[in-house]
Amino acid sequence: MKRTKIVATLGPASSSADVIEGMILAGADVCRINFSHGSYDVVVDQIKTIRDINKKLGTHTAILADLQGPKLRIGVVENNSVELIAGNQIIITTTECIGSANRIYITYPQFPRDVKAGENILIDDGKLLLNVISTNGKDEVKAVVSHGGILSSKKGVNLPNTKISLPCLTEKDLRDLDFALTQRVDWVGLSFVRSAADIIELKHLIQNFDQNVRAKVVAKIEKPEAISDIDNIIKETDAIMVARGDLGVEVPMQEVPVIQKMLVRKCLEASKPVIIATQMMESMITNISPSRAEVNDVANSVMDGADAVMLSGETSVGNHPTKVVEAMTKIIEHVEANSDIYNRDNEAPEVDLRNERFLSDSICYTAAKMAQRTSAAAIVTMTHSGYTAFKLASHRPKAEIFVFTDNYDILTTLNLVWGVRGFYYDKNISTDHTIADIKFILKKSGKVKVNDLVINIASIPLSEMGKANMIKLSAVE
Repeated sequence: MKRTKIVATLGPASSSADVIEGMILAGADVCRINFSHGSYDVVVDQIKTIRDINKKLGTHTAILADLQGPKLRIGVVENNSVELIAGNQIIITTTECIGSANRIYITYPQFPRDVKAGENILIDDGKLLLNVISTNGKDEVKAVVSHGGILSSKKGVNLPNTKISLPCLTEKDLRDLDFALTQRVDWVGLSFVRSAADIIELKHLIQNFDQNVRAKVVAKIEKPEAISDIDNIIKETDAIMVARGDLGVEVPMQEVPVIQKMLVRKCLEASKPVIIATQMMESMITNISPSRAEVNDVANSVMDGADAVMLSGETSVGNHPTKVVEAMTKIIEHVEANSDIYNRDNEAPEVDLRNERFLSDSICYTAAKMAQRTSAAAIVTMTHSGYTAFKLASHRPKAEIFVFTDNYDILTTLNLVWGVRGFYYDKNISTDHTIADIKFILKKSGKVKVNDLVINIASIPLSEMGKANMIKLSAVE
């Protein structure tokens, strides 16, 4: 069974129960709901469908609600097609109008105040390039077309040189967040993160929404400012997404591969899941097989140590949503079976009894090393918060990671994390009996077999649901 998880974006091509079930059976572990598109009614149906399929299949598919963030866009242009010719001047206005070759509307009220002469304006993922000549500081910016082409309505705008004054969470994001939390999603994606303060603000909103709602945060890295504050962002967030679409426009394209590898490395060191996103299998939007370059891209992401790889248009609007998941699963399984991605050489946790996580971290480190030395078949952890699962996964053990918990919400949350497979378990008996019972469950379900070595992690006494403080190595009988 593959360890690297697959995030599949839902959309018009993948909203039916049959297609969602097909994608989950093909290997999708997380369903992403993109709040840039679609109505709440559609999202409610999608979430209900995912949960119904989880009950039917006994799966724990997670739900990631991806907020749009301060995405800048051009307004409507005449005939949905205007040609911008290199060398021509154009006015960009914050006063709504139908766009032409001479004047276009931008959905960013502070644009004339934030932008400066000489800065670049990239439209439609960088296909069109404008250069700012001047601004009146109120409602109009004069620019020259440096690289022209056809402009259609509502295309995205990137301002790589401009310090944007928009808040990270727009009014639309706040409405979408309330709705997503009401639906008890597992993860919330925050777009265009600029600093750790953005993460802290979102977490504060989640905590104040409802004490029983504990959605975790994915920081989407797509701005140069985020790279500058990356260590603080990783510290505050629960997971990272390398959002290569906007990132590749906001920073020079040649920097993206190095940034991707840096982010994966830092997330592994911090025990935070990392998702690689955008254009992974783009050609399969129309084709029935990926390009060889795309196969290499997915494979390299797995070998780098990504927790998850993501499909966007391939599953949301593509012609073959189930086939693309199947293809991605095949690549992942082959790489995991034939490359050395296991047993990261992590440093032992520094001895510090003032650190409340020291005991748990030491237990997880020792379990991973013990599994490597003994070729154990599985590491089994009992958890209520999920902490030990995140920590164990970051060591990338070759042993399977099985998580038993009485906290059902954690099961779906952990479905994003590399290698983790969850089981609901709410019995409260003695430690020895519980370990014996869990081994019986794993043996009965075919996850382990007689004479396999299994490492158990738990908190003693079990009834207190405290931090992990016990490790046991034993054979399956």
